[in-house]
Amino acid sequence: MNKRKKLAADVEVRGRMSEYEEKSKRRTLFRLLKYFKAAPGLLAFALASSVLVNAAQLAAPLIVQTLIDDHFSIPGFDVSAVAYLAVLYIAVCVVQHVFSYAQRVTLTSLGQSILHKIRTELFAHIQSLSMRFFDKNASGRILTRVTGDVDELQELYANIFIMAIREGMLIIAMLATMFALDFRLALWCLLAVPVIAGLTVAYRFIARKTFIKVKSLNSRINGYLAEHVTGMRIVQIFNREKRKYDDFSAMNDEHYRLGLIQVILNSLSNPLITMIANIMIALIIAYFGSRVGLHLLDIGVLYTFTTYIRQLFQPIAQLAEQLTAAQSALISADRIFDIMDNTVDFEDLDAPGRSAENLTGKIEFRDVWFAYNDEDWVLRGVSFTIEPGQRCAFVGSTGSGKTTVISLISRYYIPQKGRILIDGVDIAEYNLRSLRRAVGIVMQSVFLFSGNIRHNISLGDPDVDDGAVREAAVAARCDGFISELDGGYSHSVAERGSDFSLGQRQLISFARALAVKPRMLILDEATASIDTETEKTLQDRLYEYSEGKTLIMIAHRLSTVVGCDLIFVLDHGEITERGSHAELMARENGAYRKLYELSVR
Repeated sequence: MNKRKKLAADVEVRGRMSEYEEKSKRRTLFRLLKYFKAAPGLLAFALASSVLVNAAQLAAPLIVQTLIDDHFSIPGFDVSAVAYLAVLYIAVCVVQHVFSYAQRVTLTSLGQSILHKIRTELFAHIQSLSMRFFDKNASGRILTRVTGDVDELQELYANIFIMAIREGMLIIAMLATMFALDFRLALWCLLAVPVIAGLTVAYRFIARKTFIKVKSLNSRINGYLAEHVTGMRIVQIFNREKRKYDDFSAMNDEHYRLGLIQVILNSLSNPLITMIANIMIALIIAYFGSRVGLHLLDIGVLYTFTTYIRQLFQPIAQLAEQLTAAQSALISADRIFDIMDNTVDFEDLDAPGRSAENLTGKIEFRDVWFAYNDEDWVLRGVSFTIEPGQRCAFVGSTGSGKTTVISLISRYYIPQKGRILIDGVDIAEYNLRSLRRAVGIVMQSVFLFSGNIRHNISLGDPDVDDGAVREAAVAARCDGFISELDGGYSHSVAERGSDFSLGQRQLISFARALAVKPRMLILDEATASIDTETEKTLQDRLYEYSEGKTLIMIAHRLSTVVGCDLIFVLDHGEITERGSHAELMARENGAYRKLYELSVR
């Protein structure tokens, strides 16, 4: 079992790696750089600070060199000149540290503003993706993109981009200064560059695979946690704690192993480059020290070179270390843009289209075929007409396609064949936001958000005021128990509404659907969690409320559909029977009659 899971995980990782390898790193980098346009002033200040910090870092050793060669190495040096150079040295150090601090604060502020923009854009895009996208992607994977992957970009914007520019300019300026001071000595210092380049290339190859594995594993762990914390009641009921612990422990062990590899890789580059720098300093002192004694080389120049070598290799080490974070951040950016570039599943809620505000509620399906996957048809040539104001129901066995029908009415999915019309107009011609506002849906599975009851009914809709909230609650038969709570409609709702019974949550969801005053109302097993007495009263209210509106019900409890004007019987994606309750019961061997007789036994 563990081998099969590991094999599946490896296949997933290889799939993700091939996906990232196909992406253009230059394109990803360019897209990330474009976000700097959000704050050009902060960017300009950070770059100007980099120039000042570099200039100060270059000037400090040159001041010391002047002190050694022009003053300390000769008898009777000018005290005032030495004092002046000392003050200048202090001033240069102050400039370096003050602007280094100012730059870091500026970059952190800039990075946070950019991350805010990216996170907001990503969440807005996710909300505009179709149901098909959420069918294919686990919640843990999506959650990791919005939180962990976006946070990974913080270091990229707050440090790496500007620091890479600063360190690059410093290396170029420092090498130019070294060649100007002593060409031969500068060439010696470049001997270590091929060694460092080879180490960097090898490191990049090894680190990239590790980062992709870690990120893929993070998504799996987040998804596993989200799923099992939500379903903890089932885990405990079936006494599966030990098995779930073992599964999580296996993933966590692998995460620990990969984390150690990351730590080793992250910690290795800087000490290696520092060691190479120290070796180079030792070789230069050993080889060129004799030239100082022969007065062929000023001691101040040798001091400057040893200082520059340490300073030269320090930015190289920092760039190598930042390459680690850059590798990880670019992979995170690919994962973010992977979602933001998804146009196949994108729904433009505000695209131009007909308004659905004054619909009468006539619904037509004309030879509709639909499959969630390829040609595994869930609906097969379904055709029917529902007239405005009719009360209709879809019944049938589990998996017959009932819920799919109502999902297509609200355009959560697009049929592969056939047409769906509302008031004689193809639903593709309606503005999507307007269409969905015209259709109120109450699902069997109820989701309540943290907040208060008022917010859970209005969902922050500015058109649903307190009066509309209370009116909907009265119609949904939940005003009574809400009024008895502390705070009434301001009563706090726990996560997922766990402090309410299943029936109470269902009634609140009824109120939520009624609050927007939809032209069509769809109930998908919506009364399954409500007691019979409340269901009867609620049904009477709904019939009264839906007078003149189209009402569609999906039910396994067939007693709830007896009063419908029209009942459709679905079997394996096809409508096999249609008619009123009386008409269908009149069919001696009809499928509806058999279902009804079974339900009332």
